Amino acid sequence: MPPVPTLPPFSSASRPSPPLSSYSKDDKGKKPKPFAPPLSPPRRLPLLLLSALCLLVGVGGIVFAAVVLRRPPRTITIIRCGRAEDALRTFRSKSLAGDKDGVVARPKILGFVGVQTSFSSADRRAALRSTWFPSDPEGLGSLERATGLAFRFVIGRTKDSKKMADLRKEIDVYHDFMLIDVEEDYIRLPQKTLAFFKAAFNLFDADFYIKADDDIYLRPDRLATLLAKDRPHHLTYIGCMKKGPVITDPKMRWYESSGHLIGNEYFLHAYGPIYALSAEVVASLAIARNDSLRMFSNEDVTIGSWMLAMNVNHEDNRAICDPKCTPTSIAVWDIPRCSA
Repeated sequence: MPPVPTLPPFSSASRPSPPLSSYSKDDKGKKPKPFAPPLSPPRRLPLLLLSALCLLVGVGGIVFAAVVLRRPPRTITIIRCGRAEDALRTFRSKSLAGDKDGVVARPKILGFVGVQTSFSSADRRAALRSTWFPSDPEGLGSLERATGLAFRFVIGRTKDSKKMADLRKEIDVYHDFMLIDVEEDYIRLPQKTLAFFKAAFNLFDADFYIKADDDIYLRPDRLATLLAKDRPHHLTYIGCMKKGPVITDPKMRWYESSGHLIGNEYFLHAYGPIYALSAEVVASLAIARNDSLRMFSNEDVTIGSWMLAMNVNHEDNRAICDPKCTPTSIAVWDIPRCSA
């Protein structure tokens, strides 16, 4: 018979220990808690990082909300096209800060009239302000509300610091200028006109954009009536249309240096003192690269060539080029004094 194995004597040291957190004398009558081993440091670290990240995001949101609520209302940025500026809206944004209805980023209007002027034309501007062009911001606002037309003198820049200083003084008095980012020079009128339309389109949401000279007498109410007419054509070019021989003699006025590209006679185009382009036409000019458009010597010819390329509807209206004041005159040239 094989020997019977003997068991080691029983002792408390050989008894398996119960889980540390399972039971104790103080827990009589309670159910034992299941044992949950503590998280090891590697598993605890991601949870701590996630909690810290959530805390930072929450604190950041609270701080941002507090800053937004405490800061003053943001005024409108007037610069829209290069360094172009609407002086009237700059003035209003400063005087009406916090009034959300006082200044609109790109106001919707029937027409924007840009009266082209120069640094040597202070007397002409004074003549217009004494007749049909309002001489203060309140008058400009009233006329805009009555007719749907906004009016500004349009001028470029110069390197002459004294001329710029004098212009700033005039702006501070009247606030009726649009400043555009182009060198003011008579031989660069086509470039100035393009810069004007681009700036006007970016600053105003108008149905029509009107270029006018600073030596005309204008009836804003009659111009508004003309522009408000229903038209079947969205691409519209309104003006006193003309044709005529191309001037190729450098000694003569209106000499056209690129006349060989045109021929003997000009194509149909509007006289330069005043004409209007519909919004769809100006929108195309606003996105065109400056060097992609042909510049002729004369501004009205240049605009007319662009209109041919864009297949616009030429609308001839002789009331905007009347030689004298009449009951139906819209614009009369050379600053005549017309009775209301």
